[in-house]
Amino acid sequence: MSYPLNPALFTDDVQLDPTRAGFGRGLKAAGEANESIVALCADLTESTQMHLFKAAFPKRFVEVGVAEQNLVTVASGMARAGKIPFTSSYAAFSPGRNWEQIRTTVSLNNQPVKIVGSHAGIYTGKDGATHQMLEDIALMRVLPNMVVVAPGDSIEAEKATLAIAENGLPSYIRLAREKTPVFSLDDSPFEIGKAYVLKEGTDVALMGTGTMTYQLLLAAKILAEHGINAEVVHVPTIKPLDEETILASAQRNGRVVTAEEAQVIGGFGSAITELLSEKLPMPVKRIGMQDRFGESGDPKDLFKAFGLTGEQIAEQVAEWTKTTHRYHQ
Repeated sequence: MSYPLNPALFTDDVQLDPTRAGFGRGLKAAGEANESIVALCADLTESTQMHLFKAAFPKRFVEVGVAEQNLVTVASGMARAGKIPFTSSYAAFSPGRNWEQIRTTVSLNNQPVKIVGSHAGIYTGKDGATHQMLEDIALMRVLPNMVVVAPGDSIEAEKATLAIAENGLPSYIRLAREKTPVFSLDDSPFEIGKAYVLKEGTDVALMGTGTMTYQLLLAAKILAEHGINAEVVHVPTIKPLDEETILASAQRNGRVVTAEEAQVIGGFGSAITELLSEKLPMPVKRIGMQDRFGESGDPKDLFKAFGLTGEQIAEQVAEWTKTTHRYHQ
């Protein structure tokens, strides 16, 4: 499937926009299309960009206050009554604080509650380790019935919000606080459960989710200058995985590198490794947070400190490919 990329991707003119802003636009549009959609927030309405929905549909908005356990429990009851609830908070609090309620009232009962975890990952910046939620991918993908989506940019976040509004399933969407590069276009495809090859390659498959896909595009450009033809696969849906696309890319390249702005233990990289270990065993290198917490600082400085920039990824991949042979079936 063709995936149009932003022509300004590698220029100083590339658009910057937070993924949470795309969610806000998408939720308002979803509310306009479906009167069953309601929104609930835990006292962070503007921060999570839910204020756009609140202003448009005040009678369909509920402010529960700083009570995240209550947030999802009430939402589950509303879903049982026929509504399509979206709940929003910082990811550190939801699912960080209310995971048991999500498990028991949403997932176990298979209720179509949409859990929006904003301010996830390193882009939370100066708020520091307490608010830089890095464990949410692991927490949410382990739940039965739960769909897990990490949009790559604000355009895709808007599309993903509209998609989960109509999927009839418990769903989690992961959003960043700060502005990030927009690499997709309005006509770039998005479908829950699909991954997309953004650049074809033959030497190594770079598979990213969320904001890290942009860094992989940068890394692939640098690697090409050094004679390494890297394939870039964008995986916005972490659960369910697009096994066909992922396995085909792995087969073509024989080596896989994953990248996520989260803990590699139990996260996106683990999901890819689990799939490959069962169906196409091969070398995998996981790039992300290596069993540690974040720190307070400017996001650009933090990305560099944790080795997550495109330049640093290119260096790591180049060194790894020197000593790691390609898998041949």
